[in-house]
Amino acid sequence: MANGRDTRQIKRIRNEVLVALKVLYPGALKADQVMRSLLPLFPTLDFDHLKRDLHYLAEKGYIERVVSDSESDNSMTPWRQRWFRLTTTGIELADRCIRDPALEE
Repeated sequence: MANGRDTRQIKRIRNEVLVALKVLYPGALKADQVMRSLLPLFPTLDFDHLKRDLHYLAEKGYIERVVSDSESDNSMTPWRQRWFRLTTTGIELADRCIRDPALEE
């Protein structure tokens, strides 16, 4: 169990993040919008948990942060206001063309 979540739930949430972003590809979503789209499926989801999942997916190269021209210092932008979109590798993963054992249920 990782911070109150079991492995299966972590994998499901990460896969749902990929699906939510795939719907808008090549567009992007704010982290807060991703959170709201996941709440009907995971009513007990905490933003700190989602933040860890977004960080994991970005670190693996499945999603990327989109920085707006209006952000003077992108490291100071609150997490809820940060934009994310799928990468081409993320699309392949969402379409199940490639595998990631850490995301398979």
